[in-house]
Amino acid sequence: MSTLQTKPNLKDPDGFYSELLKAHEGKTLEESQQINAKLVLILANHVGDRAVLREALALASDS
Repeated sequence: MSTLQTKPNLKDPDGFYSELLKAHEGKTLEESQQINAKLVLILANHVGDRAVLREALALASDS
């Protein structure tokens, strides 16, 4: 069983953030929400570990 990587692990996070914003440019709120939902499901499939996904969901849900 893996654990969620919470320390910075993304090369060029600003570049990725820029790409993410660009993907949403000119989109309606509904289209942006669909992009986000698809991205979450694609990345969840890539991770593949339910325990890690559960941990990420709990972390994202804490406010």
